[in-house]
Amino acid sequence: MTVERKPLSSYWTPRYWPTWFGMGLLRVITWLPHAMALSIGRLIGRLAHRLGGSRRAIVRRNIELCFPELTAAERDKLAYEHFKALGMTLIEMGLGRWASDTQLASLTTISGLEHLRKALADGKGAILLAAHFTTLEISGRVLAVNSPPFDAVFRKNRSAFITELQRTGRERAAEGTIEKRDIKKMVRSLRSGRPVWYAPDQSYNRKGSEVVEFFGIPTMHTTATSTLARLGKAVAIPFFPRRLANGRYEMTLLPPLENFPSDDPVADTRRYIQVLEEHIRTCPEQYFWIHRKFKGLPDGYPDYYADLDALK
Repeated sequence: MTVERKPLSSYWTPRYWPTWFGMGLLRVITWLPHAMALSIGRLIGRLAHRLGGSRRAIVRRNIELCFPELTAAERDKLAYEHFKALGMTLIEMGLGRWASDTQLASLTTISGLEHLRKALADGKGAILLAAHFTTLEISGRVLAVNSPPFDAVFRKNRSAFITELQRTGRERAAEGTIEKRDIKKMVRSLRSGRPVWYAPDQSYNRKGSEVVEFFGIPTMHTTATSTLARLGKAVAIPFFPRRLANGRYEMTLLPPLENFPSDDPVADTRRYIQVLEEHIRTCPEQYFWIHRKFKGLPDGYPDYYADLDALK
């Protein structure tokens, strides 16, 4: 399965000029001191929170579902903090593309690399089992500075231009990129001894997915990770980032999931979600709540996004 590629230089017609202008502005911002650049990101996030009524409602609904123990005021505050995290994501995308290795090393700490090195030394494949946090793009660059070469999985966007921007950005970290439906290519990488950086927490259709609870809410989740580990003869090593209050980053590789994969792909998926939930609780504003996490459920389940107007 091959995604057709064109060089970025081919996207120069006027329809792409606003995006190029935004990329140029982002490049300038990344030259600023890190604290100042993140402050601009938070400002962008606050503006998006004020103007983005529909997206604000999705974030509020997701938080309402996943954190029912919070008061309404606490949930609103968490949604507001999430938008600031999203704004900082834009800055970090720029850092992931343009920052030097030295700059990134000065901003980050990473732990648990011994788990990856041991898996490779034992002749096993290694799935770097990630998730969609707002720090996703910068975490790949940090990993690349410290780890053996790896491949990165990406999702094809409706826009070929945006797909190529995302893909070339990840190629600043990864040796190669693999479209998320190309399981065969992932397996080849794993069997050749090259780790695969893979975030399977978002499922966009029912094919290859099962209903598995996420924070107690029925959710469509892909079970492909279990298959990938089995075919690639690989261990699954959770890899999660966290943005600290001082603007630095903490990247953690956890020990491989034990007895993974099992004979039950749904049970395997539950184990991944359990580990993911534990990390989300350490930095809940940094998970990607702006996505319709609970969509696409089979008939008989609620439509969790049917009544969002009151949350705008």
